[in-house]
Amino acid sequence: MPELPEVETTLRGITPYIKAQTITKVIVRHFGLRWPIDENIAAILTKQTIHSVERRAKYLLLHCDNGTLMIHLGMSGRLSVLDKGIDAQKHDHVDIELSNGYVLRFTDPRRFGAIIWTEESPIEHSLINHLGPEPLSDDFNATYLKSAIKNRKVAIKTAIMNGEIVVGVGNIYANEALHLSGIHPKKAANKVTTAQLNKLVDNIKHVLNKAIKAGGTTLKDFRKSDGTAGYFAQELHVYGRNGQQCNHCEGTIEVVKLAQRATYYCPLCQKA
Repeated sequence: MPELPEVETTLRGITPYIKAQTITKVIVRHFGLRWPIDENIAAILTKQTIHSVERRAKYLLLHCDNGTLMIHLGMSGRLSVLDKGIDAQKHDHVDIELSNGYVLRFTDPRRFGAIIWTEESPIEHSLINHLGPEPLSDDFNATYLKSAIKNRKVAIKTAIMNGEIVVGVGNIYANEALHLSGIHPKKAANKVTTAQLNKLVDNIKHVLNKAIKAGGTTLKDFRKSDGTAGYFAQELHVYGRNGQQCNHCEGTIEVVKLAQRATYYCPLCQKA
């Protein structure tokens, strides 16, 4: 599924084409996403201007005259900026036509994505208001993380993937950051030392920034808004490398299930 770097890459890809543009037409071909699209969405959005675009967690927020369009890519969603007149394909569910001649097209084969209109502040929306800090922000630091997990006995990998503690640290990037920090993924969160937390926070920021710079991780369905693929998957140290030699030592990468997610680690670099 698209993770935070992929969503951030999408944000950066679409913003130059949609910011300050007026919506001239909305075409909905399938209303049945994760939550049904408002049946009046075309009337609501037409003639509104998109004033700014931002990301909160994995939600893209298109701020318009009278509210905000919240878009989540779900498991297989993609946003593309296209010229008007390009025929829609089977899984192209929504087109937002713009005054500059472009179309913002939402494609989602599995239909687990979401397009939600809200007139309240999106930060106060029930889907967002309980979320933890952004991992690339100054609010996410070792002092904060230590406080957030001090009473939690769950595995540290499970803790950093909890969106109420910090948003956007998906499975791939949790594996990578823990490996770079030398922390076993099953170690109890409240047993991780302050020194280890400092490394972990730094490495979470590092792997996410590196992925964003590379254009996002290419896994199955994700493509950038211009249709090209991301490249970070070529630089993964542990994720998907079960049985291969660790890049940092003589160890062999192993995989276990943790909270129903494949968890990759090096038993020598990340001792229990």
